[in-house]
Amino acid sequence: MLLTVKVKLHPTEDQHQKLLRTMERFNEACNYISEFAWRNKVFNKVDLQKNLYYDIRGTFSLSSQMVIRAIGKVSESYLADRSGYHEFRPHGAIIYDQRILAIKTPDTCSILTLDGREMVSMSYGRYQPLDLKRVKGQADLVLVKNQFYLLIVVDVPEEPQIEPEEIIGVDLGIANIATTSTGETFSGQKCTESRKRYTRIKADLQSVGTWDAKKHLKKLSGKERRFKNDTNHCISKQIVAEAKGTQSGIALEDLTGIRDRTPGYKALAAAIGKWAFYEIAMYIRYKAHMAGIPVYLVDPQYTSQQCSHCGYTSRENRKTQSDFFCIKCGYTDNADINAAKNIASRADVNQPIALRPEPKRSGRWKGKPTTSVVGS
Repeated sequence: MLLTVKVKLHPTEDQHQKLLRTMERFNEACNYISEFAWRNKVFNKVDLQKNLYYDIRGTFSLSSQMVIRAIGKVSESYLADRSGYHEFRPHGAIIYDQRILAIKTPDTCSILTLDGREMVSMSYGRYQPLDLKRVKGQADLVLVKNQFYLLIVVDVPEEPQIEPEEIIGVDLGIANIATTSTGETFSGQKCTESRKRYTRIKADLQSVGTWDAKKHLKKLSGKERRFKNDTNHCISKQIVAEAKGTQSGIALEDLTGIRDRTPGYKALAAAIGKWAFYEIAMYIRYKAHMAGIPVYLVDPQYTSQQCSHCGYTSRENRKTQSDFFCIKCGYTDNADINAAKNIASRADVNQPIALRPEPKRSGRWKGKPTTSVVGS
């Protein structure tokens, strides 16, 4: 499975300036190529190279391989969208490959600049060692808040996929970020408080409009995002660990288009828009795939209104955000846990009849998953 590792570079001040000049020159060349491509309606990489290779080398003093990478960046950009002219930011990413970037050790890399190669020290999260033999393909050099990072693609080994004995359903929400059919609840209170606090602070600073206020805004930028990202990673890791420990598959709601289905009132729209449902689902799916846990996507309609005991569906079953009471059979449960149980049962129902065994009272089954998993 291919994953991207974000590596922090620690250049000296001289190396930082060399990298910065190289990045700016590279993107100047990209704009030169883009202008030619748009004016002449030539977007193919080979055709652009035939027309511009020697011109770019002489004009921008880029190495042979950097010219190739700049042409490739522009060509790929127009292949994705040809509706208008593409302008590249001075500090846009540089695409490096094995010819102009070498990871020498887990702590150092040799990277090409306008002034030749530089040995630059680097660091990354140590929760998983960086196996140099598994580094694949290209890497992007990016500049974030005056800090250089390398985005390196790594081929991570996957465990063999299990044949699950049970299904754990996962209901995603706002009050509770995630709730499992086994009764585990991950509260969203801290994230909601964080969102409200940062929204209030940003509004106050924007209303002031002074230089100090803008400086403070820039400092705050990304803090809320990093907090939520870390929360999503922790929750998804715990859910996958539970599934691994119980030899279970995981069922998730298919949340495609959730923002389009958001009610129009402002408060809920803001909460759903800022809480990354897709992100936590993606984390669960890729971590599960690495661990050999099958993941199923199910129809999310009426999971919060359907009784997981008798199947009766009514809006009146959901009394409050946290309480579920079936008006037909009298079954009661936490509303999110009830929804998670419905999600789990729908994954079971989705299996082909040929792969399902005779029903058992325990609800266990031996079918193989038919829905795709991230990375497959």
